[in-house]
Amino acid sequence: MRSDEPSYLACEQRLTYALLMASAGVMGAYTYNLRGGVFCNAQTANIVMMSIAFGRGNWLHGCYYLLPVSAYLFGAFLSELLPSPVRRLGFLRWDTYLAAFETAMLFLIGWIPLTVPHPVVQVMVNFIASMQYNTFRQAEGIPMATTFCTNHVRQIGVAAAKFLRKRDRAAAARGLAHAGMICSFFVGCALETAVCGILAEKAVWLALLPMAAVLLRLVHADLTTEHGLLCRKPSGH
Repeated sequence: MRSDEPSYLACEQRLTYALLMASAGVMGAYTYNLRGGVFCNAQTANIVMMSIAFGRGNWLHGCYYLLPVSAYLFGAFLSELLPSPVRRLGFLRWDTYLAAFETAMLFLIGWIPLTVPHPVVQVMVNFIASMQYNTFRQAEGIPMATTFCTNHVRQIGVAAAKFLRKRDRAAAARGLAHAGMICSFFVGCALETAVCGILAEKAVWLALLPMAAVLLRLVHADLTTEHGLLCRKPSGH
């Protein structure tokens, strides 16, 4: 790294991650409140429900869960496959294209009436959540998830233990960073819940606010300050 290069790309900065977490909070509240009472940002619950259905002999119901799991798997597959050819284009980073795609998908979801079967929207959210989770991996050198909070909670506990045992200030700083991500998710989720009853299917458009901010940050960086760094991989890749 040259001395004049930024330590962290715009797609690695904590503000970008906080905005992504807020958007994920909106998506989680949206699918739970309006699209079938499920969380589509991760897949543990779907695999648990599929296992329970198979254990009870409800084969057809169990097979349904292959849809969201497959959508999540396909999102991870594509987000791992596409960055290299996109990098060769030399115009924008993959992270930026993904932010644009996710923004467009969230806008489209807002036009889908609540009368449409919930799995349609659930699968769409599964897909974009997977791509986001697999693309944005480290915020300023700290491994982070951007679509759910479980690891953030764990890391706060780890950081607290290290600080109490060794007075590790770096660990405490990491713990505070994870706490900030949870707060962002919480705010997005709470605000989305408040507007679901008012905006109905269009309530998902609340996620467009943080996503638009992310997209503007990334496009500006790609076209100006970081245009010469388009081949540089973000941390964790």
